[in-house]
Amino acid sequence: MTGPMQNIISIDGVSKTYESGFTALKTIDLDIRDGEILALLGPNGAGKTTLISIVCGIVNPSGGRVTVAGHDIIADYKKSRALIGLVPQELTTDAFESVWGAVTFSRGLFGKPADPAYLEKVLRSLTLWEKRDSKIITLSGGMKRRLLIAKALAHEPRILFLDEPTAGVDVELRKEMWELVRELRADGVTIILTTHYIEEAEEIADRVAVINKGEIIVVDDKAELMRKLGKKQLCLELHAPIDAVPDALAAYNLELSEDGQQLIYTYDINAEHKGITALMGDLGGAGIRYKDMVTAQSSLEDIFVDLVRSEK
Repeated sequence: MTGPMQNIISIDGVSKTYESGFTALKTIDLDIRDGEILALLGPNGAGKTTLISIVCGIVNPSGGRVTVAGHDIIADYKKSRALIGLVPQELTTDAFESVWGAVTFSRGLFGKPADPAYLEKVLRSLTLWEKRDSKIITLSGGMKRRLLIAKALAHEPRILFLDEPTAGVDVELRKEMWELVRELRADGVTIILTTHYIEEAEEIADRVAVINKGEIIVVDDKAELMRKLGKKQLCLELHAPIDAVPDALAAYNLELSEDGQQLIYTYDINAEHKGITALMGDLGGAGIRYKDMVTAQSSLEDIFVDLVRSEK
């Protein structure tokens, strides 16, 4: 890719307080890059749905400004909304409508001219083509979820929002949806998905924004986030149990297991190769022999739990 990525969405100082007095969003600043997959990761009630509802023009912000491809979402509502496809959590479609009827209607809603060939391509990519004449009420849960995506893609948006796309979805369908998201991104669609499933963010996102209690607490490239915040642990299985960590090894902040059989060394993924070499030498010097050594690396889950915990 040449040059820096352009931002397709700019969220600038956006806040939301409901009439009840509940503050769903404190002050959100977030730029979303053209062509990326951004995971908005956070626990339930963190403000994920409120934020995307504001960008999609469903909820009005209390303060701040959002632009989509340069269009102000309030002043240029029609232009900005036409660029966005939204896949909500809940199906709100007429149960007795046909699949074909639903996607045709969604396309017409945005004033797009009829394009049966495009709609066929969308339905085929979502394995819904065979069901095009079926009434929505007859579809399985997985098919209904796919139909939500088809409806969101019907008007050829450049940006797709997926709100908790795989909540309550079986593993098989989850993998298929991830595959589909990658294909859409390959077609140039920018994708923002909200999730509280860590593995979803870890699997498909280019960047991760962690939101908690209405605030974004970190935004970073996924690999960078895992590199910066990730920890590795080295677990040494000792030949014979020890009662305490020898003073000579105090600098390594080693943890001793309760049975005295294991020493655990936690270090940063980036920094510490020389630290391990030195530790090995110093263990020998302190007369500690080990029979086995295992390393473990923190997942995005550990990082996320730590981040949210440190917020409290």
